[in-house]
Amino acid sequence: MLNRQGRKTRPEAGSEDNNNMTGETHSGHKGLQMDEPLLFEIGSPAKTGVDLPDAPTVDDKLGGLARDEEIGLYGLSEPEAVRHFVRLSQKNYAIDSGFYPLGSCTMKHNPRLNEKMARLAGFGDIHPLQPLSSVPGALKLMEELSDWLLKLTGMASIALSPKAGAHGELCGMMAIKAALDAAGSPRDVVLVPESAHGTNPATAALLGFKVRSVPADKDGTVRVDAVRAAMKAEGGGDVAAIMLTNPNTCGLFEREIKEIADLIHGSGGYFYCDGANFNAIVGRVRPGDLGIDAMHLNLHKTFSTPHGGGGPGSGPVVLSDRLAAFAPVPFLRRDGDTLTLVEETDGTQSFGRLTAFHGQMGMYVRALTYILSHGIDGLNAASGDAVLNANYIRAKLKDVLNQPFGDQASMHEVLFDESSLSGTGVTTLDLAKALIDEGFHPMTIYFPLVVKGAMLIEPTESESIETIDQFIDVMRSLISEAHEGQEDKFHAAPIHTPRRRLDETGAARKPILRWNAEN
Repeated sequence: MLNRQGRKTRPEAGSEDNNNMTGETHSGHKGLQMDEPLLFEIGSPAKTGVDLPDAPTVDDKLGGLARDEEIGLYGLSEPEAVRHFVRLSQKNYAIDSGFYPLGSCTMKHNPRLNEKMARLAGFGDIHPLQPLSSVPGALKLMEELSDWLLKLTGMASIALSPKAGAHGELCGMMAIKAALDAAGSPRDVVLVPESAHGTNPATAALLGFKVRSVPADKDGTVRVDAVRAAMKAEGGGDVAAIMLTNPNTCGLFEREIKEIADLIHGSGGYFYCDGANFNAIVGRVRPGDLGIDAMHLNLHKTFSTPHGGGGPGSGPVVLSDRLAAFAPVPFLRRDGDTLTLVEETDGTQSFGRLTAFHGQMGMYVRALTYILSHGIDGLNAASGDAVLNANYIRAKLKDVLNQPFGDQASMHEVLFDESSLSGTGVTTLDLAKALIDEGFHPMTIYFPLVVKGAMLIEPTESESIETIDQFIDVMRSLISEAHEGQEDKFHAAPIHTPRRRLDETGAARKPILRWNAEN
């Protein structure tokens, strides 16, 4: 390719210049992409970026457990330390640097207004042990957020304290268990669709429930007849609850959800809904109208607060009239003009305390800021755009990638499988690794487990048509290259990253947590 002066701006594919390029440098650096070894490899215990006075001699109060040798921490000079951590930060892929088509996770843009509000004095600097009399504004904010979430879901009560989705699941199921215990019910079976998030059966099992799987229909949804059959599998009277995700993990709306809720309620059970995918229906469908008794809301997903990398998260749980009395402490109580945070279970049916304090105040501020800045019309538009973007990708890729459940409309995410790559030698994993070379975070792969070689793509509502079109063009080009026999390229990918393919399974199951020179 030539610029206006006739000079090449980059080597053309197949050119002599391109064939002679190895991509390797003497330093390991590649332009502004620096190769950065571990701190232990570039520092030394004798080096430090700051001079400190000798520590004073004190009496040993450690019962003989005091260290009797140097700690051996590796140090750097101040410029080296700054460069080391800046270079590491530049290796992070973030929503502020690129597109996350990460299915089932809703990685959307986080408006900077949210961050500004969360740092306001009175929100960013309060402490959970402050007297309630000193934080009336924080309590009012929690009340207003609760009011919005209850109106958006059509539910009766809310527990704000859960810290994330799985924590919220635990809260909702503990409320159900408390209600069963209060009624003296022996029910101990929880129905879980085979396409559910893995935390669903784990949560039920943790609380002592027996988990019974419900198969999906050929169209990827759960049918009321399948639920009825599962209830009858061992007598039916022992079913305590069903845990259903809607929209489900296949990116589809459960069309028979109301009939399923009526069936469960008719037998005396409860309906827990996994709210991980609320982003697809917020402002359009109220879960309470569908017969749901408990549902967690991922504030860090639906309402755009930062997540990934372990937190921070927030997973409030909304409860129906049947479960409202069993909500955990602390909870808000208004008596006229007085708003208090109830900390004790005395005189209530609360199942107790789920976590040390009130939850994630910063997440509450960010979520309410997002809600107020959008209004109900904006929230309605956001969920509509999320669904529109997913279906745009579905329509643009359906001729080159197979939809396992037929050509049906998706909700906020679209699901493909790897059957279209059959015979190419290229797998879902290979395609995901090749996307990294193209500058994209890979989509969710191999989930849900009910689909072989699954590729779950969620563009969210905050991506522009230009970004989505670029992603689609890259996907089509990669799939074309796979069918042209370029499997070696895919097996080598990624080649433009600081490190190549890693043994991720080995790293997870046999992590090396302490560096030594022999590793």
